[in-house]
Amino acid sequence: MLNTPAAVRHLKRADPVLGRAIEKVGPFLLPRIPDRFGALARAILHQQLALKAAQSITRRFCQLYGPGEGRLPTPRELLRTPRRQLRSAGVSPQKMRYLRDLAAKAANGKLRLDGLGRMSDEEIIVALTEVKGIGRWTAEMFLIFSLARPDVWAVDDLGLQLAVKNLYRLRRHPSEAKMRALAEPWRPYRTAAAWYLWQWRRRMIGAAPI
Repeated sequence: MLNTPAAVRHLKRADPVLGRAIEKVGPFLLPRIPDRFGALARAILHQQLALKAAQSITRRFCQLYGPGEGRLPTPRELLRTPRRQLRSAGVSPQKMRYLRDLAAKAANGKLRLDGLGRMSDEEIIVALTEVKGIGRWTAEMFLIFSLARPDVWAVDDLGLQLAVKNLYRLRRHPSEAKMRALAEPWRPYRTAAAWYLWQWRRRMIGAAPI
């Protein structure tokens, strides 16, 4: 689990540029989604979408399962949801297949969500990527936002790439190698670094914080 004060102290010492961004962003407040199935469903809904579009679809999806802001469904609830209702919420046919495969594997025990917390990060990624539509990025978002693992660095995340380019004033879009090399001094708190970079990016574009 994340040790927030230690993470912030380490990042400020290790990287003065990131440290200045940390000062501007403020306290580290990582939101957690304790519902593991819900966290994965949400991550699937957010795949390859702009932030506002993903938030809108997720909100309508949750409203299928409760009044007001709604809630994320259980696996069996999702399996019982008619396709037309999912489509009315804006869920694409492809993501519908992904969500149903996730729900089926969680419901029949092929994916033991309750046992993931006892596994290493890489073991969890291997287990989750057995589900259709879950790749490394989606598994990494789960590690961050559901399990709060302390040292996750999603090099394929476009938001992080754009934040790095802006904050470090790079002339070119950072390569995977550049992203990995830049983050080495941040170990073992790359999750906190990622959160601060996401917040930095949102400040730059005027978006709401995570």
